Amino acid sequence: MNPMGMPGGGPGSGRNSAQDKQWLSEHPVSLKRIAALFRPHLASVGVVMALIVASSIIGLAQPFIVRELIDDAIPNSNVRLLLLGAGGLVLISLVTAILEVIQTWRATLMGQRVMHGLRTGLFTHLQKQSLGFFTNSRSGDVQSRLINDVGQMQSVITNSATSIASNLTTVVATACAMVAISWKLSLISLVVLPPAVLLAKQTAKLRRAVTGKRQREMSNLTSLIEERLSISGVRLAKIMGTGSADAAAFEDSSHKLIDLEMKSALAGRWRMATMSIIFAAIPAVLYLVAGLPATGQGMSIGTLVAFTGLQAGIFRPVMGMMQISVQWVSAMALFSRVFEYLDTDQALPVAPRPRAIDAENLRGEVQLRDVSFRYPEAHRATLDQLDLVLEAGTMTAVVGATGSGKSTLGSLLPRLLDPTSGQVLLDGVDLKEFDPESIAQVVSVVAQESYLLHASVRENLLWAAPKATEAELWQALEAAQIAELVRGLPQGLETQVGQRGHRFSGGEQQRLAIARTMLRRPKVLVLDEATSALDTVTEALVQQALDELAVGRTTLLIAHRLSTVMRADRIVVLEDGRIAESGTYDELLQLGGRFAQLVSRNELAQRAS
Repeated sequence: MNPMGMPGGGPGSGRNSAQDKQWLSEHPVSLKRIAALFRPHLASVGVVMALIVASSIIGLAQPFIVRELIDDAIPNSNVRLLLLGAGGLVLISLVTAILEVIQTWRATLMGQRVMHGLRTGLFTHLQKQSLGFFTNSRSGDVQSRLINDVGQMQSVITNSATSIASNLTTVVATACAMVAISWKLSLISLVVLPPAVLLAKQTAKLRRAVTGKRQREMSNLTSLIEERLSISGVRLAKIMGTGSADAAAFEDSSHKLIDLEMKSALAGRWRMATMSIIFAAIPAVLYLVAGLPATGQGMSIGTLVAFTGLQAGIFRPVMGMMQISVQWVSAMALFSRVFEYLDTDQALPVAPRPRAIDAENLRGEVQLRDVSFRYPEAHRATLDQLDLVLEAGTMTAVVGATGSGKSTLGSLLPRLLDPTSGQVLLDGVDLKEFDPESIAQVVSVVAQESYLLHASVRENLLWAAPKATEAELWQALEAAQIAELVRGLPQGLETQVGQRGHRFSGGEQQRLAIARTMLRRPKVLVLDEATSALDTVTEALVQQALDELAVGRTTLLIAHRLSTVMRADRIVVLEDGRIAESGTYDELLQLGGRFAQLVSRNELAQRAS
């Protein structure tokens, strides 16, 4: 379940109509809200509808021309009428073809613009959510809504909506034309319409059920590919020796798809065959009625041919109309699913008139004033009425047992989280008053796990500073103690780092991340256990890079290894979200309290190892 209690699959991902209906009953969507998406494109909507109506009406002139050709032009050798009729048929085909191309172009363009606005709006909205939202959400579900659901909505807009409008217009216009040509034959055609509609509806239900199973199995196959063939999945499979089992699972899923594809291909074929027989029987009945003396008096050959042409053309749009309910429910479920994410409260609200940070004149003093923080699912506060000042240009180390609130404290400074109560101030101004992007320009974080883009070394560095020069890139790499390694690579800065940076070791990834941070020249720096996962030799290199990075900056050092805190100007010991002790390294050792106990335990652990 995702954070709002929604199943991961969601509508439009292999669900059947019943599931979509249940979803809509729980998450209703307003037609007014959907209409609002099209309000900026009313002119395009009007043009598309006009093109549909014009194409349908112009196309209906064809059977009337055929009737005149058969009843008058051909038997009477009326050359003028024959030329006009033949030319009219060609002209009608040409005009309707041109109108359909223009209609498709305008409808697709309108749909793409609507979906562009919805897609970018959803992406921007999700960017503003707190880390807690993504921690409790399945990444696959977020991606599915942003890509798959919006993509399927595009199909609904450009294909289904125009198809419904076109079918409805064609049915109404064709029915009127049929009555105008022969009301008697129209009654006969309408008699066989109900059973044809019933068979079409049953066929649609059968195919929908099979298609739902096929899509679910396809989703399962896709998940297997994504999980087993990602670099982490392949690595885990090789370590665990599960390659054969993974291949067997993939083969089983693929085999199931064979059966489902066959069922999908054959679903409703007998019913469709029955419908074909009915369709074939209708012209036969019409010919019989036209030929019998009692019913065919006064009916010309041209009238019969024109009518059968109209009759044959009306059933396709009628069958299309039968799918409206299914398409409607699926479309509404997709809109509801996307709107629910858009309606998610922004956990980190932006001030109505956010202030920009003057980075040049910023001192970098950080103050936490009576700060408390409680996670929604927690029974107690992680931080409890915390008061702390980080002097500008100094390093403050925070130590404490696991769960004491160190990382939560570190997340408050770049405003990844907001305190439940209290204030976090930067140079005396509450962080909530600043533009979030301004905060990101002056507050940077180097965490235990670095994240590198699947791109070149150069692109990863420029991600932090797009305008950085070649010299500045190498200067940052030098300071991060990794320039020599990059120079030794065959492609240098153009070397691809691989998925999540797996081309490099953990320590190398950390140093690249540090170089990237240096290019931003932050005034406030958070080092969140940046060396805790490294070996001693690599830690020394990374620590040297961090020392270079921290010079002249207000630094919050969240430490796991106590050896890293000796150079800090001040050490704060957290316990249950409160400050238990505070002072320099020597002062806290002399105090003989919590910090001294931690140091003692750490020394014992090192001797034991």
